[in-house]
Amino acid sequence: MRYNPAEKLEIIRLVDGSDIGVTRTLKQLGIHKSTFYNWYEKYEKHGPDGLKDRLPLAKRTWNRIPQPERERVVEIALEKEALSARELAWHITDHHDYFISESSVYRILREYGLITAPAHIVLSASDEFKDKTSHPNQMWQTDFTYFKIIGWGWYYLSTVLDDFSRYIVAWELCKGMKSEDAESTVRKALAHANLPKSKRPKLLSDNGSSYIATDFNRFLKDENIIPLHGRPLHPQTQGKIERYNRSLKNIIKLENYYSTEELERAVEKFVHYYNHHRYHESINNCTPAQVYYNKAAQVLEKRKRTKARTLKRRKQLHRKSVVKRE
Repeated sequence: MRYNPAEKLEIIRLVDGSDIGVTRTLKQLGIHKSTFYNWYEKYEKHGPDGLKDRLPLAKRTWNRIPQPERERVVEIALEKEALSARELAWHITDHHDYFISESSVYRILREYGLITAPAHIVLSASDEFKDKTSHPNQMWQTDFTYFKIIGWGWYYLSTVLDDFSRYIVAWELCKGMKSEDAESTVRKALAHANLPKSKRPKLLSDNGSSYIATDFNRFLKDENIIPLHGRPLHPQTQGKIERYNRSLKNIIKLENYYSTEELERAVEKFVHYYNHHRYHESINNCTPAQVYYNKAAQVLEKRKRTKARTLKRRKQLHRKSVVKRE
């Protein structure tokens, strides 16, 4: 079976994040180890471009990235250490007024020794609901996760995430996971979204006791919100908010917290970064806030113009270098 570059990349990510080992994972996928390691080696050397089938093409030396731009990529990468090659490419396009591809960023960083191996956070199950949303506030996902505050015990973070944009609409740190805690967070989300009762979103949750409680469902009915529940023991429908919770905990748990105020400040900082600065591959490398507030089309159009200007400038530089050599 022939795989396209996107499928090869997804397989690499899946194997890289698997808990059952490379051999068993590849056996379940029906892929020979030598084939996988061939892809893996090409990806390490060349980034996503290395996964493309090579065809004999004429060299396009006009599109060579000038050395000053390459050095600037390295400078920005050192300033923004938390960004991946993909995120860095779109950060440069959006904030430094010239286009550069993810593959080019990857190759440049690897040449300078700033990338040693792929590092991906992957869910082994699909993170999409079977009926995909088409606009913000059509469906929200909600869930609890937990943190320990030294000397105080366990606290629980209740979150509401917009399914279409992945925007964090509301969150609240709670002492428990009761139905009134879930209700309080949804009320906060409704106040933020300011939606009329006729256009309330559906609410997707797991089958936790707080979400199936009579009081909570009575509240949803009064607010004209239709409850949906994910299938027990299957992460498919809850994938987006579960992935968010894992990303959040990977950062938050790097520190110890001795008061609820400390933990709340840390969560607030992460939520702001996640909503307004983190580029998501699944939403055209825009931020959740850009999609939630319908700014994504403007961002994509600006990127298109930036790319056109960048390629035009590189062509001009190439022509000048050819004239000088002649």
